[in-house]
Amino acid sequence: MNDFSTSASVTEPLLVARQIKKVFGTGAGEVQVLKGIDLDLKPGELTLLMGPSGSGKTTLLSILGCILTQNSGELEIAGRNTTGMSPEEMADLRRHHIGFVFQSYNLFPTLTALENVMLALDVRDQLPADAPQRAASALNAVGLSHRINTYPSKLSGGEKQRVAIARALAGSPSVILADEPTAALDSENGQAVMALLAEVSRDTSRAVLAVTHDHRTLKYADRIIRIEDGFIVGDERPSQGEIVNHNSVGEHAAAAANGSHDHV
Repeated sequence: MNDFSTSASVTEPLLVARQIKKVFGTGAGEVQVLKGIDLDLKPGELTLLMGPSGSGKTTLLSILGCILTQNSGELEIAGRNTTGMSPEEMADLRRHHIGFVFQSYNLFPTLTALENVMLALDVRDQLPADAPQRAASALNAVGLSHRINTYPSKLSGGEKQRVAIARALAGSPSVILADEPTAALDSENGQAVMALLAEVSRDTSRAVLAVTHDHRTLKYADRIIRIEDGFIVGDERPSQGEIVNHNSVGEHAAAAANGSHDHV
């Protein structure tokens, strides 16, 4: 997968979030979903984001992917601070630096695997001349060179998710964000997909963040971040036996009330 590697320093985060807060609604209906999130995503690491339903995982992923904007706090991606960016600038940043992998694959049924991957290279309705070659290389990187002309209806669930990963890779993003990438897969295919995401992060020096409820995927993670009630309550690096900032929600709430915040 070296054709898809980034040039980032191994010590420099590709994504930095500081004190990210998000509120939905107003007045009596106001709900604070994220309450001061701090995190860094470094190249070469697969990070899992885990937490119960309603904890803020999806909202956080949407903000990190420049789909939603935060109410306060700062987000920096590939050295670019998103503060004050116009919607067009956010879209441009997302297009060039973020790759997405979705639970439901989001493949077009009337397009082949190759054509689905080529869509990631479509900028302002114009494909680069080398789009077929780049898409084919991405499919080869995920082990699907023999399926490039196959339509989604003829692919297994695991193969569809591999096409989605190839599509995320093809645009050479700095960060790949995966939303429940194993949820629609059986155990064998789910673990194969997580092993592939771990390989992608390691071999291409990308930062990969995957939201998951699947505890079978933990063994593939370089880092596990746990979120609850809008706070990060755990940050672990299993291979190093390291647990950072493993505070209770109550401790976080007390810190927020006092105007102080823990950094992850």
